[in-house]
Amino acid sequence: MNPETKTPLVRLAKREAMEPWKAWCIRIGSILLALVLGGLLIAALGKNPLAAYGTILDGSLGRASALRQTAKIAIPLLGTALAIAPCFKMRFWNIGAEGQITAGAIAASYFALFWVDKVPSALLLVIMGLSGALAGGLWALIPAFFKARWNTNETLFTLMMNYIIIGVVRWLQGGPWEGRPGSQIIPQFDSAACLPKVFGVHCGWIIVLILVVFIYIYMRYTKHGYEIAVIGDSVNTARYAGMNVGRVIMRTMFLSGAISGLVGFIVASGADNTLHDGVAAGVGFTAITVAWLAQLNPFAMIAISGMLAILSKGADTLHTRMDVPASISDIITGMLLFCMLGCEFFINYRLIFRGGKSSPEAPDGKEAVKHA
Repeated sequence: MNPETKTPLVRLAKREAMEPWKAWCIRIGSILLALVLGGLLIAALGKNPLAAYGTILDGSLGRASALRQTAKIAIPLLGTALAIAPCFKMRFWNIGAEGQITAGAIAASYFALFWVDKVPSALLLVIMGLSGALAGGLWALIPAFFKARWNTNETLFTLMMNYIIIGVVRWLQGGPWEGRPGSQIIPQFDSAACLPKVFGVHCGWIIVLILVVFIYIYMRYTKHGYEIAVIGDSVNTARYAGMNVGRVIMRTMFLSGAISGLVGFIVASGADNTLHDGVAAGVGFTAITVAWLAQLNPFAMIAISGMLAILSKGADTLHTRMDVPASISDIITGMLLFCMLGCEFFINYRLIFRGGKSSPEAPDGKEAVKHA
């Protein structure tokens, strides 16, 4: 029998380390491809693609007010991406950032609603931030404990916990924290419980940028970060080296939840000035994409978060000025994410088609893989 009949038409092979400049060329090419595909879609609607992209940029960056709104979108996205990065580095799939943000917002809102007349504004904000971080960390610690103790599936566990805490907010809206009876709305915070503005944007952006530096140092230059990396590579190796894997899992998840809870405080106190069941606004899921596209690099997350915020804010302007359906922006964003995620496949793997020559010294095709 011909050996080639047993060979698949297309095979995958792991690439050796690609030179950084080549990898970045592929990534930039994927962005350009996504923009071209989006332009074709806009052209199919009878609109000028260049004018549409110009409108997106103008609507998100063209005026000071638009720039401030774009920053408000990027802040929680960046903060949440930073929160889940340590977990993902450890191969612990934390899909519960939405719930951890919500838990932090609930704790911060309690002090905003009931302590506003008891302590000075600055101290109140500190208490709100600390309580939000603690609540988010404790909420994340629940699935971490079950994972460490009984090796439960953290993906499903953290995902289901999102819906539990959102249900708690809905109960609060229609129950003990309801403002006007029958409104199903929690009252707005007093100004003393709202984050002050710096350059027209709430100071949460300063907190998040500090977190960028902290997470970068934590993951690259600390013992805890080293343990996270070792566990992510091999749990058995970590145990052989004497690491307490369960303790590292719980510690890392508490940190992740604490940062997410801090993001909940920032959103509730800085952007919304109240609590509602959509306080997380889906950033817990979008942040997963941000973290992966940035290769878990905190500084790269700044650029990715900003790019998605520009698309989100500019889409509103595109809809109003050019009468383009609002869903088009979601499609363009989806194309962009698909192309950017897809390019990582070609950076890490190569395709080998049937018919490649194999040397006699490498009957298993290793030489063909090498030269493909």
